[in-house]
Amino acid sequence: MSHYAPFIKPYIEYNQFGWGPCDVSDMEVPYQPFCKSDRLGKISDWMLPVQEKKYTNKYASTFGSNNSQYAYFHEDDDATFHLVDGGNPRALKPYQRNRYRPNQRNNVRLHGRNVRGNAMTGVGQSGVGGAGGAGAGNKYGKGRDMRRGYAGRRFMRNAPVRLRESSVLVRSDWISIEEIDFPRLLKLSLPNIKDGIDIVTCGALEYYDKQCDRINVKNERPLQKVDRIINVPGTIDDPVIRRLSKTMGNVFATDDIIATLMCCTRSNYSWDIVIEKLGTKVFLDKRDNAQFDLLTVNETALEPPQDSEGSINSPQSLSLEATLINHNFSQQVLKIGDQEPKHKFEEPNPFEEPGVELASVAYRYKQWQLGDDVVLIARCKHNGVIKSPSGELQFVSIKALNEWDSKAANSVEWRQKLDSQRGAVLASELRNNACKLAKWTVEAVLAGSDQLKLGYVSRVNRNDHLRHVILGLQQFKPQEFATQINLNMDNAWGVLRCLVDIVLKQPDGKYLIMKDPNKPMIRLYDIPENAFDSDGNEDEETSEDRPFLKSMAN
Repeated sequence: MSHYAPFIKPYIEYNQFGWGPCDVSDMEVPYQPFCKSDRLGKISDWMLPVQEKKYTNKYASTFGSNNSQYAYFHEDDDATFHLVDGGNPRALKPYQRNRYRPNQRNNVRLHGRNVRGNAMTGVGQSGVGGAGGAGAGNKYGKGRDMRRGYAGRRFMRNAPVRLRESSVLVRSDWISIEEIDFPRLLKLSLPNIKDGIDIVTCGALEYYDKQCDRINVKNERPLQKVDRIINVPGTIDDPVIRRLSKTMGNVFATDDIIATLMCCTRSNYSWDIVIEKLGTKVFLDKRDNAQFDLLTVNETALEPPQDSEGSINSPQSLSLEATLINHNFSQQVLKIGDQEPKHKFEEPNPFEEPGVELASVAYRYKQWQLGDDVVLIARCKHNGVIKSPSGELQFVSIKALNEWDSKAANSVEWRQKLDSQRGAVLASELRNNACKLAKWTVEAVLAGSDQLKLGYVSRVNRNDHLRHVILGLQQFKPQEFATQINLNMDNAWGVLRCLVDIVLKQPDGKYLIMKDPNKPMIRLYDIPENAFDSDGNEDEETSEDRPFLKSMAN
């Protein structure tokens, strides 16, 4: 006899008509489908007062949400049954859970005592909130916001946006041809553009004063007014470009116009460029009496200047101030004098006038091959020249950044950070003046400058826009600085070539490219020949240009 339990064969039902059991017991149990990915909820949560609206379907089944068949109904009412309210009066809202909250009543009393003791009496605690005691008692109070310039910012999120004005009034008889938004322009690329070839060089340059490199915050130098004139004529008014356009090239412009088009994706303010299309030749020019040559200030800042007209911190006043500072600074750092040596180019300055002292500027007329028989000729400029330790001549582009009010501009204080943390100062300027710095870099790259010198000029007093001091200088190699500020020259050439191709497809006439004042896009208009002939002086200048344009067309 075996000691093991006997093996009993199990009974297996075989359903010859389908899949599943043959007999189903008479149990009134509904079938509820489920999914393995369904969430498992809590059996009972007495601390939760109500169901969270945000997660109403958190524990819902994937296959079905009708769970009424599983609901429990208490048929016999028990009068002795009392429901105890399990709602926790201190239960937090979903977004307030796991957050430290001190006693609100004591907190209010404490804040009130601080406000009465400091803000209302005007006496601040020593070492805390020197501008008033409200910030000392309340960690996130108004005093702290006022000291840092953030007062009311969170309440201005829904404030109406101030619309900018366009650089030129669009008239009803202008025909819109093309609208190109910035995301499309950022995708363009034209690689392998070689350096430009010098065709004509004009003017004379003065040498850079190396003593200016020793200027710092402790050894500042007052900015002087230099009585020199810089002539910046347009493309058609340039006699050298008129001469070159008869034998070579088919696209003509100046370096500031090309830089504006190449860096258009970084601009916020409105600008415009006039285009003359004659056969296969295209002239990119600026309007007469326009503010195209004025420098912008804090154009790309989060809060650009928006003071009223007439204020020294209005956008127009700041632009004029920055332009004058840049002009005076570029001449003051040079060795000025009749006895000082100068570097002269092949031809004299084409814009010389009798009895007028011109600034130290030399011009290079260069040529670029953009492919598909598109040849660009542009006028570029240098501001100075310097001798390297090896004795080689290096050409310099000199520009000036200006500080007007660090608190209003939400920037760092130059007198505190420039010597110790110059990188922080430059980063702040790259954030607030990204378009202006990019255009300066493009101009230096086009001209072939060996160095780009940036000066830091600040007001003597933030309320005085007439007196300034030089706090320091910094130099870069243009190509390396372009990489540092994330300026892609392949994309810049692609943007220029795209706009030139659009114009070349149009019939002969006059056109205008304008940056939309409130949208990240540029617009191309077909305008009449007399679109800007409203002033008598402009009529005279236009009448002089028309014979030249007609001769080019023939």
